[in-house]
Amino acid sequence: MKLLKRLYIENRFYYMASAIVVLFLLSFIVEWLFFISKLSLFVFGAFFLFDILLLFIVKKGLLAARITPDKFSNGDINQVSITLENRYDFLIHAKVIDELPEQFQIREFKISKQLKPSEELSFTYDLRPTERGEYHFGKLNVYASSFMGLVSKRYIFSDEIMVPTYPAFLQLKKYDLLAISNQLHQYGIKKIRRIGHTMEFEQIKEYVQGDDLRTINWKATAKKNQLMVNQFQDERSQPVYSVIDKGRVMKMPFNELSLLDYAINASLIISNVILKKQDKAGMFTFSKKVENTVIAERRNSQMQRILETLYNVETDYWESDFGRLYADIKNHINQRSLLFLYTNFETLDALHRQLPYLKGIAKNHLLVVIFFKNTELDVLIKNKANTVEEVYDKVIAEKFAFEKRLIVNELKKYGIYSILTAPENLTIDTINKYLEIKARGLI
Repeated sequence: MKLLKRLYIENRFYYMASAIVVLFLLSFIVEWLFFISKLSLFVFGAFFLFDILLLFIVKKGLLAARITPDKFSNGDINQVSITLENRYDFLIHAKVIDELPEQFQIREFKISKQLKPSEELSFTYDLRPTERGEYHFGKLNVYASSFMGLVSKRYIFSDEIMVPTYPAFLQLKKYDLLAISNQLHQYGIKKIRRIGHTMEFEQIKEYVQGDDLRTINWKATAKKNQLMVNQFQDERSQPVYSVIDKGRVMKMPFNELSLLDYAINASLIISNVILKKQDKAGMFTFSKKVENTVIAERRNSQMQRILETLYNVETDYWESDFGRLYADIKNHINQRSLLFLYTNFETLDALHRQLPYLKGIAKNHLLVVIFFKNTELDVLIKNKANTVEEVYDKVIAEKFAFEKRLIVNELKKYGIYSILTAPENLTIDTINKYLEIKARGLI
């Protein structure tokens, strides 16, 4: 019975069996084909039994293992490794079928490889998770067949494992070195003009072209007999919070990732940049109430705390209560802070309902409201309209896109900073805004 459970008939078996059946049918018309049909059936049966013997005479003729990372990075390409070892004395055709987590909805996953005698082979395949949580892998199935290819023997490897999917931590490496070298703005589109400086003195240095003439130190210049300037450094240890709206407006998906997950990924990366810039990074989420709070601090374990908190963000996509958010910020954040509020407004009316609370927050803190362009509408606007219905759709799309720009102007009117960005550009636009605010000494 164990043999039958591991024995699988290949397509080549059915092709050859069908050909023999056709020969038997033709023998009713051509009599001498009957002898050839019987001979073919005998030879076919002998090859079939010989193929089974080749595969099953060696108990562990094939070894395989799946190697997964400790955790997946949400929205990024993650690699899973497979290793194969052929212990047969002949060439093996291996068909690898891995039981992937249900979140991927991949039902026809199959990788075919050839292994020479005693050969070891390693290869990888890519997975891109689009939601946080636990991803459960099943068994690793490998079907080995010989050069005859009539049957295959099934091998089962690797226990069922769970790999958690965290916010996009792989992207941290992309910005890590740049944050230390103070070159993050090079990834941006617009240049940041420094219109002032803080009063935290760093050093006196020789004047070079481009230095602010207002910072010339005349006493040091007279002493050295050459132009010397005072150099100032950015204010440090400023509290910066990522405030994530996890209400129903953040459920909208773009490129298989929800706006909430885009905001979570961006919050993780901007927190890393904030800490590299010697500021304090914190976060919290809100919908019906304020949750997942991490107090803004600067210590070695802060990034791990933020990562774990972002991983555990759960939501039922309720209607967001901005009044509750305003009250919580007023009661619990006493020091003036920079707040990056990730939310979404589709219409001007939606903004006006929440504007009193946003104005209240902006009185005591530097508030940056981040909301999203509808990139699908942009595609619709760019396409040429050929019918009356398409013209109607295009006009409506342009109206919604125009309202987004009106929202930016409305926020600006009340001294509230804003970022209107495409979901895929959220991270870099947020970083650029943070660097601009730092450069202008606004916080």
